[in-house]
Amino acid sequence: MTTRLVLNHWEDWLEPGSPSDTRLLHSDSCDRVLTCPPHLGQGYKQEIQLRDDLSLWIHDYTTHNDVVIDAPGESNLLEFDFISAGHNIGYSVFVPYFGFREVVVKRAQKRVFKVKVAFKPPAVVGYFQAFLERLSPQTQPIAENLIRSMYRHRKGYSSSTTAEMLHQILQPPTGTGSLRSISADPHFAFEQAITEDLYTEMFSLGYAACRQLSSEMERVMGQALSCPYQGATRRSYLEDKALKLVLLHLEDMVRPCLKEADLNSIHEAAAILRKQSVIPPTLEELCRQVGSNRFKLNQGFHQVYGTTPFGYLRACRIWQAQRLLRMSNMSVGQVATAVGYTNCSRFASAFRKQTGINPKAFQMQVCQWAS
Repeated sequence: MTTRLVLNHWEDWLEPGSPSDTRLLHSDSCDRVLTCPPHLGQGYKQEIQLRDDLSLWIHDYTTHNDVVIDAPGESNLLEFDFISAGHNIGYSVFVPYFGFREVVVKRAQKRVFKVKVAFKPPAVVGYFQAFLERLSPQTQPIAENLIRSMYRHRKGYSSSTTAEMLHQILQPPTGTGSLRSISADPHFAFEQAITEDLYTEMFSLGYAACRQLSSEMERVMGQALSCPYQGATRRSYLEDKALKLVLLHLEDMVRPCLKEADLNSIHEAAAILRKQSVIPPTLEELCRQVGSNRFKLNQGFHQVYGTTPFGYLRACRIWQAQRLLRMSNMSVGQVATAVGYTNCSRFASAFRKQTGINPKAFQMQVCQWAS
């Protein structure tokens, strides 16, 4: 069973809660608490306002059934999410928001437990730039092209520097010369702002934004979750922990995991798979093209992307399929063929595993959204 919710704001599916809720690890009367309604699941989200431009969130909830949420995206917001995966290895992820409407699936009986550090203007610009500066030389141009495309879509032309365009995109619009708001259009799709080629290249940004939780990150998360203080002292303590978590994520982005030559081979192999995802080379052919061998390529992909070359290819195909299901009138079978699948059931299985929803259901949600 799947519940579909069409919302005006992402938090509208939750109910107001109380800082005295016994499930909270710690709280203050100034905290904002939202609880999962009993008919949908159980748990809570807790926002701790640290500064006007900085909040710390604690999420701990589970839904009874799959929940599909269709809502406008946040604007001028940047998050660093630190997600615990129980007995598995957790991860941290950089998440920028630009106001695009989204369809997101929350999986049934899957506990969401994370610490979220959220920045608003003016801090959001500086931390976004810090992320850009730490991207690899192969990935940084993709991020810059994305910013340029978004700015051009809103303004009609490009500014002189990436930093200037980023600042205008992320700062709240003011005055008659400000950028037109994309969040005002409830049917605006992110894919409308970029070309198909850039969308494919953007797939690499998802991996660049995600890091495995280190033992130090887990330690600082534990300190934030068990804060013993109240009032101003609590806010100061949690601000220190929040900024420490962000710093650890940024530091991990530039920590070398391979020798430069081996890392270049992995990036080159990934680029080949993205460009030739429909008819990809065999692993042996890929090794020859990048001057590597099967062992080094598999090991390198695990270290850089946390998966095998085949796993990377499969995820890239599903990424492309989402765009086709959202932007074209193609059937699910036609989409499967277009992204390289000869078997529709295998495509559906891979799509469901990656997104949490069947491709036909995803397409129907998008059609309802755009109607």
